[in-house]
Amino acid sequence: MILLDSVTKTYPGDHKPALDSVSLHIEPNEFVFLVGKSGAGKSTLMKMITKEETPDSGKIIIGGIDLDYVKKRHIPGYRRRLGVVFQDFKLLPRRTVYENVAFALEIAGMSGKEIRKTVPKVLELVDLTDQSKKFPAQLSGGQRQRVGIARSVARQPKILIADEPTANLDKLTTEEIIQLLKKINDFGTTVLVTTHNENIVNTLQKRVVTMKDGKIVADQKNGGIYKLDETPGPKLIRNMMQAPGHALKQRPRRVIQ
Repeated sequence: MILLDSVTKTYPGDHKPALDSVSLHIEPNEFVFLVGKSGAGKSTLMKMITKEETPDSGKIIIGGIDLDYVKKRHIPGYRRRLGVVFQDFKLLPRRTVYENVAFALEIAGMSGKEIRKTVPKVLELVDLTDQSKKFPAQLSGGQRQRVGIARSVARQPKILIADEPTANLDKLTTEEIIQLLKKINDFGTTVLVTTHNENIVNTLQKRVVTMKDGKIVADQKNGGIYKLDETPGPKLIRNMMQAPGHALKQRPRRVIQ
């Protein structure tokens, strides 16, 4: 579903690569947390997936699409195949909740009839049916993020990318948003989340990929916990021991037409 093979990226003027020969394979329907300190390379990796940046070397295949073969004019079409959730919501302030979600479907070329059928279902999924006529300024931060998620999943993407989706939210709202992402994952969508929130990572215990200095230094396939280095410190070891059930124990290419 998501494949990066020996991907390297160095920005002009930098002495060290933002990504240093990174290889990562995420299977369909996985839920993966991407963690690491600021500057570890998480944002660059996400930009590689959305094709905001291109690698200096290496191979990237997303949903069977070899990004080497996605020409510049086809990038918007490629991105519409992904669901992307931002920490700053990026909602249209002069459109209602309903209209924000509907607009994303209009851009994707969906007919008016299909939009009228789809939007209510998506708003029900994110528990915003009663807020459909409100504008973003009338919503709480958690509600605005739910609108962002609704807009991202309305086209039923197979991959959902969430970049720090709970960064500006309180503890309770954060838990609600993460549970919503888990619910979307349970419906069959592959979910990749970057976060600095140790609690949600340790609570959910999904796959956890840790980055440091542009490299992947740890990849906990199951029951993952939050750690920023290869060797967890005493606190993290205690978390691992206390975590229920945790044991201390070439591809097809497709061109967008």
